[in-house]
Amino acid sequence: MRTLREPGLIPFVIQREGEDAAPDNLLITSLGLGRYRLRYADEDPRDRDLRGVLWARCSFNPVDTDQRPTGKPQWRMMHPYRQRMTMQTMRCHVCAAPARTPLGFIFLAGPGTVDTEQIPVLTNQPPVCAKHVRAAARLCPHLDGRPMVFLAQSAPLYGVHGVLYGLGDQGVHVVARPDEPLPYGHPNLPTFLASQLVRRLGSFRVVDLGELLQELPAAA
Repeated sequence: MRTLREPGLIPFVIQREGEDAAPDNLLITSLGLGRYRLRYADEDPRDRDLRGVLWARCSFNPVDTDQRPTGKPQWRMMHPYRQRMTMQTMRCHVCAAPARTPLGFIFLAGPGTVDTEQIPVLTNQPPVCAKHVRAAARLCPHLDGRPMVFLAQSAPLYGVHGVLYGLGDQGVHVVARPDEPLPYGHPNLPTFLASQLVRRLGSFRVVDLGELLQELPAAA
């Protein structure tokens, strides 16, 4: 069993060296009445999420005997597909096991990075299971070992981060890179290329890491 001190423990969602963006073969199709749709020339059903939004492609490295990704970790990057999968199914971003705990779902954020008074409270970080919360706090650079901890009872899907495309004289091109995620239902989503899935924390409380580690055994 891997422990926190083992250098081999790398969160499942982290992108690895050798996992690169797929060649650009994006097209925009006119649907009539001023409506357009972004698509791949060789689109596959897996290229879209459950709400029909197109997703950025990224290659996959071979997996090891434990079916985990291989390659040097790119610590500040999440693989688009693995982020989407863990966020969509609410699985741990470290081990990909179901993330629900007796206290609810655990979401982590960098210290002081979330204003809980500003509604809605959004996150692009998949949850973490009770077993790996301590490891996640230490391994992920943006958490700095002292994360904000959100214990959420409700975290519905909100929308996606990504890039907005348009069609001009030079063909398909980037129109905007919004800082904020686009909510599902937004009129720009048909020509949007998503790279991260976002959830809204609807019912939660904030604790520090020490409090969480004390509460988890009592709740088990």
